[in-house]
Amino acid sequence: MKLTAELVPSTVWYSSLYRLLPTEVWNKLREEIIRENGRKCQICSETEGKMKLHEIWNYDDKHHIQRLDGFILLCAMCHHVKHIGMAKILADEGKLDYTEVERHFCKVNGCSEKEFAEHVDNAFKTWQERSQHKWVQDFGAYGKYLKK
Repeated sequence: MKLTAELVPSTVWYSSLYRLLPTEVWNKLREEIIRENGRKCQICSETEGKMKLHEIWNYDDKHHIQRLDGFILLCAMCHHVKHIGMAKILADEGKLDYTEVERHFCKVNGCSEKEFAEHVDNAFKTWQERSQHKWVQDFGAYGKYLKK
């Protein structure tokens, strides 16, 4: 699948690089990624709207290490899919049309609503399992941006 839902384990919520960096440093990183890749969604190629800088995390489920591998620019809809848990919350609050998020996923991946539902269910199962563990965060090459 080209576009996937990703759920960060609850035990590391609010400890992303985005949350840990000063806004001006995060914005410089975002602008650097835009210069390198162009101002378009790196999944669906959308060019309208503000591009979101999304952290790409890799999980070592055996040793419970969450490693930051890089970044990707995403349009609002691809970003909502990546953060499908938050998308559900926003939809419940009447701030987002969840059907639009589902349609976008299906269009990008060329799949059915049933496949979307199965993918999201599997993402939540993985999230539940990972949320039972304490994770060590490895910011890799991006750790240099954190204050010592």
